[in-house]
Amino acid sequence: MAQLEDKVDVGHFGSRSAGRLGGCGRPGESAWVRSIGSRSGSKVGGSEKEITPLPAVFEASVAAGLPASWDWQQPMILAVSGGADSMALLRAVASIAPSAARQRVIVAHVEYDLRDTAERDRRFVIAQAERLQLVCHWQHCPVIDSGEAVGVGLEAAARELRYSFFSRLAYAHGARHVATGHTLDDQAETILHRILRGTGIAGLAGMQRNRQLAEGVSLVRPMLGLRRRQVEEYLRVTGTSWVQDESNDDLRFARNILRHRLLAEAEQGPYPGATEAIVRLGEQAATLTADRAVTIEHLIERAVERQLDGSLLLHGRVTELAGGDRQLLADLFISLWKQEGWPRRDLSGRHLGQLTLMITGPEAVTGNAVTTASLPGGIRACRHPQGIQLWPPGASGN
Repeated sequence: MAQLEDKVDVGHFGSRSAGRLGGCGRPGESAWVRSIGSRSGSKVGGSEKEITPLPAVFEASVAAGLPASWDWQQPMILAVSGGADSMALLRAVASIAPSAARQRVIVAHVEYDLRDTAERDRRFVIAQAERLQLVCHWQHCPVIDSGEAVGVGLEAAARELRYSFFSRLAYAHGARHVATGHTLDDQAETILHRILRGTGIAGLAGMQRNRQLAEGVSLVRPMLGLRRRQVEEYLRVTGTSWVQDESNDDLRFARNILRHRLLAEAEQGPYPGATEAIVRLGEQAATLTADRAVTIEHLIERAVERQLDGSLLLHGRVTELAGGDRQLLADLFISLWKQEGWPRRDLSGRHLGQLTLMITGPEAVTGNAVTTASLPGGIRACRHPQGIQLWPPGASGN
């Protein structure tokens, strides 16, 4: 740990010794909530069935959401803010972990300078990790003073700092996975947010259950199939406490408007299955996106050429290769942005429409470089005699 602490501002607390869960208690754990088969046991609805208690059902779902490539012999980082979702993740993993594996479950917490209660949250997470006899590392991230928020916003800057810390912590412990407590409700909010901003098919897919966070490290979301109400019921039944982030109720944030107004009113009114319906749409989009990704990769190989000045030239023949499919071309631009590491947060449907029109519009046939577009992140696009040229910041033509 000395090596990690030399590099980043990290605090730690915890014990590497294995042991039983402590401090929380399990009031209400004997409540039976789900039937799992026709075996001898309690009578339910006139038939004898064995009923599984809620904690076991919830924890089995979390276990099933962990990556197949992972086992308890490997370290895992748990991202814990102290909120309900992350505390449910912490409690569930601590409950299903074999005693000998406790020392390999690492709690990670980030303290931002965005709220007066940040220190309270940090102390709470450290105390909970100590109760469960788990190692806990934390880092203070001064988002406002870091300069990271310039041009991307506080929320995006905080996310970048958080994931950077998780990656470094994973490397320090030799962990290949970082787990977060994102739920099905978070997924629906993400998809809806992207729809309203203007997104393509790829954006409709929402958050991935497993994606690369850094070289050799993946970000996993084992609770992505669970509803927020299931999380809160699990915490209640197991007697697990959590801290409330006041910013989650602040309607100045777009996500909170979606959560507390749009989705809440839809589910309480004419669309009780709105959240699940949105997520099903996302799952269909994810399947389609995976198929289209192969096609897009082939298009990039055949129609994109890197120039000596650092720009990219997208040849006009890509329109024919794509069969005139404008949505496919829009997805191609998204893939290019991702491939080049260009900022995509503010790349909206309007920008993608501009780019697509530049390569497919009637003026494109003339081959005259008469149209330019300034895009988020300092990217500049210009019609070229052979197609479209894209200049990133710092390229000689930009």
